[in-house]
Amino acid sequence: MTGRFSLRAIGLAIVAVLGAALALQSVWVAWSGPWTMDYGRNMLMGAALVIVLINWPVYNLANEPGRAVKIAGAILDTVLVGIVILACWRFTQVEHLQEETFYIFSGYDAWLALAGCAALLEATRRLFGLPIVIIAALMILYCLYGNYLPGMLNHAGVDLNRTMQNVWYGFQGVFGMPTGVVIRVVMVFVVFGVLLEGTGASDALIRCSVALTGRSRGGPAHAAVVASALFGSMSGSVTANVVGSGTFTIPMIKRRGFSPAMAGGIEAAASTGGQIVPPVMGAAAFLMADLTGELYTTIAIAALIPAIFYYGSLFAAISVQARALGIEPIPEAERVKLTRRDYVLSLQFMLPILAIVAVLVAGRSPALAGFAAVASTIVLGLFRKQNRENPRVFWDALVQGGKACASILVAVGCIGVILGVLNLTGLGLTFASVISSFSDTWLFGSLVLTAFACLVLGMGMPTLPAYLIIVLVLGPVMTKLGADTLAVHMFVFYFGVLSAITPPVAIGAFAAAPIAQASPMRTAFVALRLALTGFIIPFIFVYEPSLLLVIGFDLLDFVRVCVALGLAIWMLNTGLVGYAGERLGWPMRLVRLALAVGLVVQVPALQYVLIVAAVALLVLPGRLRGEPEGVALNERISETKGGL
Repeated sequence: MTGRFSLRAIGLAIVAVLGAALALQSVWVAWSGPWTMDYGRNMLMGAALVIVLINWPVYNLANEPGRAVKIAGAILDTVLVGIVILACWRFTQVEHLQEETFYIFSGYDAWLALAGCAALLEATRRLFGLPIVIIAALMILYCLYGNYLPGMLNHAGVDLNRTMQNVWYGFQGVFGMPTGVVIRVVMVFVVFGVLLEGTGASDALIRCSVALTGRSRGGPAHAAVVASALFGSMSGSVTANVVGSGTFTIPMIKRRGFSPAMAGGIEAAASTGGQIVPPVMGAAAFLMADLTGELYTTIAIAALIPAIFYYGSLFAAISVQARALGIEPIPEAERVKLTRRDYVLSLQFMLPILAIVAVLVAGRSPALAGFAAVASTIVLGLFRKQNRENPRVFWDALVQGGKACASILVAVGCIGVILGVLNLTGLGLTFASVISSFSDTWLFGSLVLTAFACLVLGMGMPTLPAYLIIVLVLGPVMTKLGADTLAVHMFVFYFGVLSAITPPVAIGAFAAAPIAQASPMRTAFVALRLALTGFIIPFIFVYEPSLLLVIGFDLLDFVRVCVALGLAIWMLNTGLVGYAGERLGWPMRLVRLALAVGLVVQVPALQYVLIVAAVALLVLPGRLRGEPEGVALNERISETKGGL
């Protein structure tokens, strides 16, 4: 073995040990409580940065890097790792000095912290690309030189020493509240999701989903929706969900007659929506509870009905598309039959969910619920023979869980840089006031701008960091305009989630496209169409919070909103596909789309009228809804495919 290969092997071994340690400490913290502030956050952030810098070396960016490039990259990575270790250790020293005496920060402290921030931004770039890194770097420059800018961007001026006190050495920046919440609550659920997949629970989940949906025309497409909804809720990672279930479901969907782009789009839309499904919601429910001060159970109940409508819309879209393509249900003889073994193995993903719910209903902390989920997953995983014969799967799952935690920590640390500058300069308040004045006390305008900001900042980023920065900056504006706090948080979270399938980045669709052997951008636009209802629902529950069940609930409003939304979903999908039992002409498609738009406008009198109109349209004779029955099925299929 050559020297460079052995050096790389040593680096990967360090990553494996640190990853497993990061995962194990998250379980320990969930059981016993967080580390002390002066050791815990910086130590874990430092470990996360070392994992990322070694596991994603800089020379990976080069095509077929030569020896000189690898050596230069290894030197750079080593320097960055050294900077991270020094900067994180200095954080602890400074905290102790501040406790013992009135400590005056030195130039060494400031420059070392700036180097630590640079290493953090470089690690973020390797994971998530340039956009968020550019924003963070501009924030630091703004903090240092904003006093030279004109107008509302001008501030009194902050030197490097004061900037780093806030961004690195304080608890409003890199090591601030978001990092603390991730360490205390989120990481254990990230580990839980990885363990669940690594021990084989996802296999049982997919098999059960395929069996349950065997009678439907969508078949494996509907199975992908069910499996991704459940697994995505627990994993919290769109990419992991797409790859984990998509490798099995996407080929099955294609074999049923769906196009490659449609197969990839179905999996991407279903996997993305997993994070809005209670009880876990990819750990977002616990973070949201911490930020809003609401009980976890309140968050989970509020998320239930919107999630049902999102996945109900996916089911409807798949059903309409399957009928338009002439796809029939899977023949009885070919359907998956669940055996006793399948029912037993299904407990591997059912019991951990029940454990989470039971612990939370008992009034214990979300972190303890995460501990119960991890513990039950490990115990249940031991009942699988292959896991007992190859216990290395548990180690591998811990390592992968640690890497996933490292990615989240690095992203949140980068967001911490931005938040630290916003707090120090007051730019966050300025930006919020500009948004407020721009919308001229117009709630809808603020919502549209906020949705756009979520989609932009969420591109390529994990959902939680995107949700954090938007809700902390713009949340107060919408609350001031009359929106309920919980509805605002749910609104921001929804658009942070949906950024994963929003072009041009659309990381969920780009993960599904290679599996489906389809164009990534085409897959992204199909996923966007399938998930279109998800972009509408957040606006509805801001204006009609009865949909969330826990805010100003009124039964009549709730029924009206649900009926109108259900009809809008059907009109939207049949209008877009151009099929409703038979092929629809463009005039009828436009009527249906217009009805769909009108039904989601939250004006009660208008909704009642349009509900009657939509129901009347559904019961009209078939000849008035579409074209004559003489249209051949092959022609319908051809036109439908062309419309995709």
